[in-house]
Amino acid sequence: MGKASRRARQTERAQSPSVAAAPFVARPFEGLAGEADIVAMREIVPAATATLTLRQDAAPLRATAEQGGVEVPESIELVTVLPMAWPALHRGDGTYLLGLQSTSHTGDYSRDAAHALLELLRTPAGSPARPSGVADASTPRLQDLVVADAPMPVTMYETFEFWFAPGADLDGEAAASLQETNEAIIPTTKLESIASAYWCRVGERTHLRWLQPHDEDAATDALARLVAADEAGLGEGTRLLGAFRACGLLVPVWDLDPALEADAYEDAAAAMAARFEKAAVTDAPLTPEERRARNGLLSRQLTLR
Repeated sequence: MGKASRRARQTERAQSPSVAAAPFVARPFEGLAGEADIVAMREIVPAATATLTLRQDAAPLRATAEQGGVEVPESIELVTVLPMAWPALHRGDGTYLLGLQSTSHTGDYSRDAAHALLELLRTPAGSPARPSGVADASTPRLQDLVVADAPMPVTMYETFEFWFAPGADLDGEAAASLQETNEAIIPTTKLESIASAYWCRVGERTHLRWLQPHDEDAATDALARLVAADEAGLGEGTRLLGAFRACGLLVPVWDLDPALEADAYEDAAAAMAARFEKAAVTDAPLTPEERRARNGLLSRQLTLR
C-alpha cells in the first residue's frame, strides 16, 4: 500500500465519528471448525501452518481487495509465527501468510487477526503487512471473513521453511539467521488418533498437551471426574500435571516417559479421549471426591490469554 493511500485512510479515520473499542472476548475463535488447533498454533505450537478458506461473499474482503486491485483469494495460510512477529506476510510467490503469534492490540485475538488479514490483501508481494491503527468494534472478526466450518488440517514443521517460497535462494546471512532460529524450536508432534493433541520434548522431559473444544467449566468437570476415578493417566510412566486455560479452552497436560516418542501414545490417547467424552456428557452433579479433584485442578491452574 502506498503512502498516499495510507494517509488517506488515516485522515478518513480521524474525521469519522468516534468508534467504540473492540470488546474483550474470552473465547475469541469460538465458532470456527479449527478453533482448538488455532489456539494451539497461537499458544503452544512453534512451527505449523493451516489453510483458511475465505468467504467470497464477505463484503469487507471484497472492498479491501478492490482497493488493492486484487481478487479475493480462495484461501490463505494461517501460520504460527513470522519473522519479527509480523502479523502477516505476502510472500514473494504470492502466498498470503497470516501470523497468530504476533502482538495483540485488543482483547479479541480474532478481531486482531481479521484486521491484519484485511491489511494483507493491500500488501504487495514480497512485503510484510503493517496494519495502521488498531482494530475496534467496527472491525470484522475472523469468523466474518472465513468459511467457519471448512476443514483446517494442520501441517507441522521442524523448521520455519514456510516463511519462504519453495526453492527460494537465501543469501548467507539469511540462511544463517534461519538456522539459528530453527535451532530454538521445541520438537513438537501432532497426534493422529485424537484431535488437537500435541506431544513435545522440552529438554529431558516430554509432555502431551490436549486442547479441549468443550466449554471450560464442562471440560474441567470432565477432567475432575476422571481424576477422582483414577482414570486420568496415559499409561505407565505418565501422570497428569494439571491443566491451563488458553483463549477460553482447557488444556490438560501430561508428563510422559521421555524414552518414548509421540507415536507410542496414540492408543492411550484414543482411549483417554473416549473416557473424556463419556465424562463430558455426564450431567450428574459432581460427587464430593470429584469436587475435591476439581478444586485441586483449579488451585494449580494457569491462564494464557
